[in-house]
Amino acid sequence: MPSKLFLAGLAVLLMHAPGLIFAQEHVQAKAVESESERDARMAWWKEARFGMFVHWGVYSVVGGKYKGQDLPNSAEWMMCRGKIPISEYQQYAAQFNPIKFDADEFVGRAKRAGMKYIVITAKHHDGFAMFDSAAGDYNVVDKTPFGRDIMKELADACQKQGIKFGFYYSQAQDWHHPGGFGNNWDKSIKRVSSDEYVMNKAVPEVKQLLTDYGPIGIFWWDTPRKMSKESFNALHSLTGLQKETITNDRLGDDFPGDYKTFERHIPQQAPAGKDWEVCMPISGSWGYKIGDNKFKSTTKLIQNLVTISSMGGNYLLNVSPTGEGTLLPPALERLEAIGKWMDVNGESIYGTSASPFADLEWGKCTRKELDGKTKLYLHVFDWPEDGQLIVPGLKNSIEKASLLDGGAKLETRSVESGVIVSLPAEATDSHASVIVLDVAGKMDVEPQLPTFNKEGSLLLTADKAYINNNEGSKDAGVRKHDDIPHIGYWLDNEASVEWQFRTKAPGTFEVHAELSVAEEKTRFGVGLVDAPLMVEVESTGGYGKYKKQVLGTIEIKTQGDQILRVKPDPSAWNPINLRSIELRRVE
Repeated sequence: MPSKLFLAGLAVLLMHAPGLIFAQEHVQAKAVESESERDARMAWWKEARFGMFVHWGVYSVVGGKYKGQDLPNSAEWMMCRGKIPISEYQQYAAQFNPIKFDADEFVGRAKRAGMKYIVITAKHHDGFAMFDSAAGDYNVVDKTPFGRDIMKELADACQKQGIKFGFYYSQAQDWHHPGGFGNNWDKSIKRVSSDEYVMNKAVPEVKQLLTDYGPIGIFWWDTPRKMSKESFNALHSLTGLQKETITNDRLGDDFPGDYKTFERHIPQQAPAGKDWEVCMPISGSWGYKIGDNKFKSTTKLIQNLVTISSMGGNYLLNVSPTGEGTLLPPALERLEAIGKWMDVNGESIYGTSASPFADLEWGKCTRKELDGKTKLYLHVFDWPEDGQLIVPGLKNSIEKASLLDGGAKLETRSVESGVIVSLPAEATDSHASVIVLDVAGKMDVEPQLPTFNKEGSLLLTADKAYINNNEGSKDAGVRKHDDIPHIGYWLDNEASVEWQFRTKAPGTFEVHAELSVAEEKTRFGVGLVDAPLMVEVESTGGYGKYKKQVLGTIEIKTQGDQILRVKPDPSAWNPINLRSIELRRVE
């Protein structure tokens, strides 16, 4: 019988040259998808709102510990953080035997929690395949005593239970393959090109995942790196094998996918005109880590789900199975509690759209529109002591107000500032109580992007930025000096920051920045995504010493919605604290 390596090599020979044509065909096919076709493909995902992320691999055997040491960051990064040689790390596979794993039970827990889809790590950065890979034997079937295809069992269980199934796949980083990105510590590696890695391993594995495991709802790429155009196209083309598959935005800069991914943190504002999702671990680590007791409370998790839904996004909540194939009791308890809340209040989450209100002091709002009428779901986090809930700015008449839990009717009255809902003395739920308002007429509130003032300037501040972090790094995030927000702790040279804005006319704009730099100098790109201005900034004398500087000029050639990005030059990056970017029209 031919070996897996022989078959994988034959597959590459057959598809490598034609694969570029294949890639171009499918890139074009995606480009001509009509708006109605895309809406139909995305419909289940928008209805779902809530999914389960699963990080699981051979690292769970030791729970992120290496030679008795707790390594920094999440457990699935232990090979990198511990600088573990390939020959040593791959021995964990011989210990991986999750005999308590039951795919039907696992999927059932997600379903009872109210989750509508599951995305699991088919291959993470360590290069180990959690499926019966045809591209080599470094996989769960060939190298572990467990010897079963976990991905196949989960795919079958999801189909039986009506849950959409998806794969996470690390397409660029692979610390086991000599052509993969990321492993700069194991000097025994005899390097080959990244193209060879992509064509010999990544392409065959992605093709297999999209061919042999039934309908795949989501293909979730991760940590893009600078691969060749041929490699990008070869990978991207494979999503055409299943026309209904949805992809995220982490294949590469030129491949935005179907939705934008935010990691660990809920954005300050929803990205206008885009579908989006927040992925977040239920505890501190993505993968199972011994001693990780940073489990978010049930209240926090439910309120995260509500907040993200109120902004029009999806919540992909991660759990981390142990080496035995089970979840820890704190995770199980929280999933059960979320499920009980969803049994009562799921109507206020599934199929909803974003709130028409900017800010609400007492909680969040979701809405549904049907037959010219609107239902508003008011999620009350802080129950008013006086029993009077103010819905600011609401001018529509209220046909009916009631508690979602139990259906008791409530009194409302219109006032100059909006609508007041009279509530009972006690909240109906300790996590989030839901009130339903049946509103006469359709509410249509368009998200407003920032735009230039009459003087021709636009200020983009740190607290309004979208921060794109890479897992395994220290999180760049919004912090404060002198009570002024800045983006700080920017240690990852792959992390970037973005703002969306709107221009009424093309033009040339001077770029100003207020920032601080501690080291001698740093280098980064700033400007539109496809035409960044590379700048070098010298030290300001410390992270607490901010200066306003002119970085140069950029040209915006079209009117309409734009994205401005600040992204480090990895070869010359030293962290900065960034308070703001200002654009000033010069012509």
